[in-house]
Amino acid sequence: MIEIRNLRKEFDIVTPLKDVSVTVNDGDVISVIGPSGTGKSTFIRCINLLERPSSGRIIVDGEEITQRGTDVKKLRQKMGMVFQSYNLFGHLTVIENLMLAPMDILHKSKSEAYYKGRELLRRVGLADKALSYPDELSGGQKQRVAIARTLAMDPEVILLDEPTSALDPTMVLEVQAVIRDLSKSGKTMIIVTHEMNFARAISNRIFYMDEGGIYEEGTPDQIFDNPQKELTKRFVNGLKVFETVIDSRDFDFIGFGAELDRYMIQNDVTPEVKYRIRLAIEEIVQQILMPVYEQPYIRINTEYSPREGECLIDVRYRGDRFDIHDTENVLSLSMVNSTVKDMEYRYNEEEDEPNHVRVWIRK
Repeated sequence: MIEIRNLRKEFDIVTPLKDVSVTVNDGDVISVIGPSGTGKSTFIRCINLLERPSSGRIIVDGEEITQRGTDVKKLRQKMGMVFQSYNLFGHLTVIENLMLAPMDILHKSKSEAYYKGRELLRRVGLADKALSYPDELSGGQKQRVAIARTLAMDPEVILLDEPTSALDPTMVLEVQAVIRDLSKSGKTMIIVTHEMNFARAISNRIFYMDEGGIYEEGTPDQIFDNPQKELTKRFVNGLKVFETVIDSRDFDFIGFGAELDRYMIQNDVTPEVKYRIRLAIEEIVQQILMPVYEQPYIRINTEYSPREGECLIDVRYRGDRFDIHDTENVLSLSMVNSTVKDMEYRYNEEEDEPNHVRVWIRK
């Protein structure tokens, strides 16, 4: 079992991990997902102390490894690490790469390390490459050798840092097949990956990382089918977000329209949906809200999912309570209603922008 309590990691100009607390159970297969730069790789590198945490505690099988005097060499015998870039020794053959650590660290005999290495190469489908050198292998083959080398130490925990990200698409499946087989072995595994279908297929838990920590966690079905938090929903639905704040009556609506068009072109929004998005925003903001507020502050988030072909326009604005359904501009409201699948309004006086309209655009 791995217990992580209030883990924090600071670098000079960024703090990727602010306060992470979670428990990893024996036998868990956990996929760590999330946008780039949210601390996923830093998280697993801290677990085996390749990165020293700035503060917090990591407890492995009852032993706090973050305290002074920890035998890091002994710790890493328990935790194998598979990197993006293979890290094989180019001057050694494949079998020699597998034999090196068991002989040097575990004091295995040469013959014992050799036969174990051959067995692992058969397991990853590379028995015929034992005497080859790394530069004679494809990227997918190198990564399979790297996995076999990790297994040669018989670790209790295996950490994989985006193991397929450096591979050509044709080689991804062969590495995933090896990891999928490994996930059934009962070993504890934590995998940083950007392959969502793969994560869903092999994991019993998913960590979605954002805002300096584990933003949401759950089973694959919970995270991918029914996420509870907004950023998770955006990520798993492949949402592309365009945000604008209108804070003046002199706001440059022409420039805004050009930026909105660019956003929609980049995300292959269909002409029909593009027309409805523009019409809804123009009528709600310029024709209904702007005449009501002398000093407007209107935040617009346009969220488009290329995968689903759906768009949500989220409009929040300061000022007294004003439900756009109560507008005197009946024509504009009618035009909006003709373009949307659904529209809802709510008011929460405790929020900075208490008025909140959500508009779902018809496909």
